[in-house]
Amino acid sequence: MNATTIDDIITELQQIIDESIRTGDRVGYFAALYYKVTSHVRDGIHNGEFEDGARMEKLDVLFASRYLDALRQWRNGQPPSLSWQTAFESTKRSSVLVLQHLLLGMNAHINLDLGIAAAEVSGQYPLENIHKDFNAINTIISSLTYEVLNELTQVSPLLSLLGLHAGNNDSILIQFSIDNARDGAWCFAEELVQKTGADYDAYIAARDNSIQQLAGELIRQKGLIRFTIWLIHVFEWKDSRKILNVLSVYKKQRISYSS
Repeated sequence: MNATTIDDIITELQQIIDESIRTGDRVGYFAALYYKVTSHVRDGIHNGEFEDGARMEKLDVLFASRYLDALRQWRNGQPPSLSWQTAFESTKRSSVLVLQHLLLGMNAHINLDLGIAAAEVSGQYPLENIHKDFNAINTIISSLTYEVLNELTQVSPLLSLLGLHAGNNDSILIQFSIDNARDGAWCFAEELVQKTGADYDAYIAARDNSIQQLAGELIRQKGLIRFTIWLIHVFEWKDSRKILNVLSVYKKQRISYSS
């Protein structure tokens, strides 16, 4: 299925979540978060909250399709981007916290995919034309991510212990910032739109390599933080189906625009 509308994207995300609940696949964690983001973007388009609703839908479809395509590639035994490869492979590890799974998804999607989608949707027009809506979609991602992180205390009751390490600048797990990721994605897009042909592909590959390294740092921890993560994990829910039912907001409420 090649999505062409935001409703197509939402349908695919629903299918991923439903399948993940049936099978207990941790892939559904990020899909559940992303469903919330995409639903709010769709609401904003219908409510006229963006500078250009049609362009925002195109941006959202291009952006989301990179995640969906990467997931299909991985499931079919084809190599996705290195950033997504690390995120997807981590879903097979029971020792990775739910928070880490979500951050790995955001790392690949914002730090790599968002800049590419922005460059593609700008086309022949100046990239700056989409800056306002680019920031708007990131505001939605940020607000809903922190909402989900608050919900995680239900499934991960000791998660707040990470606050004890808030001053540790050596840990990307502690210092990961959506705002910084957004700004980095925009700078990446600014550079990318100036590339063509082989240079364009090479620049994406170099970026992907850097973001994969960040993904590795989200998983690998040392010292006291490593012990804290182990302790959090001991008390975190282990049943991924139950976790997905907490994260899956559309199971409780679906908004349909049929008119």
